[in-house]
Amino acid sequence: MPRLRLIPRAEATADIVKRAYALLFGERDPVTQPGTATGTPGDWWPTFANSPDVLKHAMQGFGFYRDPARQIDPALRELAQTWAGWAVGSQFVFSQHCKSLRGAGVSEDKITAIPTWQTAICFDAKERLVLAYADRLVMHRGRVPDALFAELKATFSDEQILELTYVTCMYDMHAVMSKALRTEFDDRDDPIVEVPAPAKFSATDFLDTGRR
Repeated sequence: MPRLRLIPRAEATADIVKRAYALLFGERDPVTQPGTATGTPGDWWPTFANSPDVLKHAMQGFGFYRDPARQIDPALRELAQTWAGWAVGSQFVFSQHCKSLRGAGVSEDKITAIPTWQTAICFDAKERLVLAYADRLVMHRGRVPDALFAELKATFSDEQILELTYVTCMYDMHAVMSKALRTEFDDRDDPIVEVPAPAKFSATDFLDTGRR
């Protein structure tokens, strides 16, 4: 269950929330009748409905990157978004944008290879450049070597680079938020926990190297 209260349809008084609910859920209440066409629970929307202004801002971001006026190739943009989901560890962002890659015509071998793009041979030079840049944005928090940025400048326009940077960082944010708020497929326990030791184990046993 998401960590914030889900706003039911009866309490959705803001126009932006009403429009979002109608778009995603038709006449259903997303709290009592969850589920979207893509197979997600759909609880991202009633979570974000806690602040209609936040929901509006997020939806404007969706509209921005999907606008036909964008200069960056949608398939390249989606590669970066999907990598952001994988790198942050957001099952929701990664899963949803694998589907978006498919919709953009990206082959199954490339989608499957995203987690290991560094050694995969299926990506062309431009795709590898985008993935390398996305990795630097997400995993290295924007520390992009001059040599890598020079390759970007030689391949893309300044407008395309700015769009790619903005959208990738936006989905880094969405991936982080989804995990923190436990929305959609990120509603799962953290797998990194202490595994209990045997009943007779003593912490001092670690000092006895012969017993490791």
